[in-house]
Amino acid sequence: MARTKFSAGGVVYRYHAGALQIQLILDRYGKHSLPKGKMEAGETIEETALREIREETGIVGSITSPVDIIAYKYHHPVYGQVNKEVHYYLVKAEGGSLKPQIEEINGVDWYEPLAAWRKQRSNGYNNNDIILRKALKLLNVPIPPAEDITF
Repeated sequence: MARTKFSAGGVVYRYHAGALQIQLILDRYGKHSLPKGKMEAGETIEETALREIREETGIVGSITSPVDIIAYKYHHPVYGQVNKEVHYYLVKAEGGSLKPQIEEINGVDWYEPLAAWRKQRSNGYNNNDIILRKALKLLNVPIPPAEDITF
């Protein structure tokens, strides 16, 4: 029987000077991504998402909505086949200050929504496309057809 591992994270947003901004991290592999990490004992999946965002980016947030779950399988050298679920939430920045956890990531910044979408599409992980697309839809940000292309 394959074991299931859980991770959680989020699409963090804020309004700065009246304009919506989306947070992206630059991971240790040089890819744009979303903050996320492994669930710890005794945590709910929502607590995991908020903790990982706070640890990786310095931002304290609150969940406004679930976004989606990415599920996949991988082979672990000790445990064999592992089912992995990554739960993503839409998270409103409430406080803290932007500070990357340099042990885990290379950087973090805020972007206007379509700039974040372009960075995700050109330099992100394919399985995050659907997460960012759904989060932008929840925030009422349309993606113009010309921007919704495959690289």
